[in-house]
Amino acid sequence: MLIHDGTFAWEGFGGVYQLAAGRCRLRIFDLSKAPHGKVAHLKPMVVVVSDLLGESTQLRQVSVRSCASHIATTVATKFRINPQRMTYVEYYPASVYGDHNQHEIPAKYDAVEFSWFDDKALHPKWHPLASPLLETVADLIAETEEPPAA
Repeated sequence: MLIHDGTFAWEGFGGVYQLAAGRCRLRIFDLSKAPHGKVAHLKPMVVVVSDLLGESTQLRQVSVRSCASHIATTVATKFRINPQRMTYVEYYPASVYGDHNQHEIPAKYDAVEFSWFDDKALHPKWHPLASPLLETVADLIAETEEPPAA
């Protein structure tokens, strides 16, 4: 069940300069509240972050990959999610390129695992999201594919 879908902004570091501040699309799903939720999940909270499409490249705009630890820490705190019960996923939608859009880069789903210390996500490690969770997350994302209202 979708519990949040919107543009998420995080504060950066460095006082007034706000280094590494940014915005992304954030979707949070609680698999334990799904109507077909007869299967118990060890990590029922699925946090999906994506770079905002069409965002202009600004000095202050950074990718979700470069701030994964900071975003995960902020999301877990703000939404009161137990990090040990959370699956954090970076989603990159399919894209096309070429003179006639004849080439496609398929969608990418990366699970990110962190070492948690004092409620802070540290040492991110990326790996492709594995089945069957990959299919579940792909279906959930497809249901929410329209861009969120800001």
